[in-house]
Amino acid sequence: MEEKKYLKWYNKIGYGSGDIAGNVVYAFLTSFVMVYLTDTIGLASGIVGTLIAVSKLFDGFTDIFFGAMIDKTHSKMGKARPWMLYGYIGCAITLAACFAIPTSLGRTAQYAWFFIAYTLLNGVFYTANNIAYSALTSLVTKNSKERVQMGSYRFIFAFSTSLLIQAVTVGFVEKCGSDAAAWRLVAIIYAVIGLVVNTISALSVKELPEEELNEGNTTSEEEKYGLVQAFKLLVKNKFYLMICGTYILQQLYSAMIGAGIYYMTWVLKNKNLFGQFAWAVNIPLIIALIFTPTLVGKWNGMYKLNLRGYILAVIGRALVVVAGYMGSIPLMMAFTALAALGQGPWQGDMNAVIASCSEYTYLTQGKRVDGTMYSCTSLGVKIGGGIGTAVVGWLLELSGYVGTHAVQPQSALNMMQFMYLWLPLIFDVLIMFILSRMNVEETNAKIKKEKGITVETAQQ
Repeated sequence: MEEKKYLKWYNKIGYGSGDIAGNVVYAFLTSFVMVYLTDTIGLASGIVGTLIAVSKLFDGFTDIFFGAMIDKTHSKMGKARPWMLYGYIGCAITLAACFAIPTSLGRTAQYAWFFIAYTLLNGVFYTANNIAYSALTSLVTKNSKERVQMGSYRFIFAFSTSLLIQAVTVGFVEKCGSDAAAWRLVAIIYAVIGLVVNTISALSVKELPEEELNEGNTTSEEEKYGLVQAFKLLVKNKFYLMICGTYILQQLYSAMIGAGIYYMTWVLKNKNLFGQFAWAVNIPLIIALIFTPTLVGKWNGMYKLNLRGYILAVIGRALVVVAGYMGSIPLMMAFTALAALGQGPWQGDMNAVIASCSEYTYLTQGKRVDGTMYSCTSLGVKIGGGIGTAVVGWLLELSGYVGTHAVQPQSALNMMQFMYLWLPLIFDVLIMFILSRMNVEETNAKIKKEKGITVETAQQ
């Protein structure tokens, strides 16, 4: 007897390909928007950082709003797929707009252009698309193994796309002319690719009937809640808060790794190393993702695998710091790969962990709020990524960095070392601590045992 299967291999791959579209936005934006704004357009990094931070205040409200809207949606396509499909149209337009600031505009107008485009992208369109995409993990299958597999396929595509964008964008922009028009052209090409792939992904899976998701129970009473009650449901779920915190820390980590383009350019004197380090980060992550479903089964769940993985990640990042001060680029790459290998399992199974987190709310509060629960993915990505990018801007400004200057002061070089070597290690330590407390599977199993609930099974 095994859990009932709901998905074919092509459903899982089709779903996973959606993160090509997601990372066309996320990887491109977080890795290159700051360097585009400071070095090509000539905007002040401190002001840009502040605008991004202000934008995040708006984002916090839209995450729970769109999550609740998804929960209340009823259509032929289901709850989440309409939001995923149509939300990305706005993503494509506003991504291009973020990299299409007219050089003829005055400084104030340029800042305003960026702020409006960035806020619409993150606070509206990416929110709707990403929460819906993540929520599909709970809505297209009830099989825990399939949820882990969906997460693994998803992040294999995510990190492959991130690797490709980080590896080729600098050279791509140079071939297009290295000016503002080149960045605009590259952004448009990425946006079109994302739009096509997102559409394919949304149409590759089908959501389960609500009666089946709720195990035959009616949903009329469960859906009678507003934004305030939705927020209360999230706050009552300690695992939601842990996952949200972990997501934010992960995006802060990624923002510092993305700031590596400054470190490679000014400290290591070779900006092309940024692409090479992208290989050292993403290839081990992809390898880890391939084996994550097997390891989850071998270790009877996700808790031990995630915790042990991040212990390895902390060791790896600590060694990167040592290698960095030794001045050994090969060792830095090797230990970067080691850290990424440890981070891989959590990346692969965190959607399944969130599904278990949503189940915890259903078991303890009697309300199914899958869309709202998956707001932690968008909330964490946007707040963590946005604050991370803002912090990069603030720290560079504080250090005396000026993107249009040919030489940078030693204070700026020291700050780049701190951002690229020390901050990722600090964030990994904090994530490891949170994961040590996040055993939601065991908690759900105990509640089910107390209530006499058995796992749905079916003959294969």
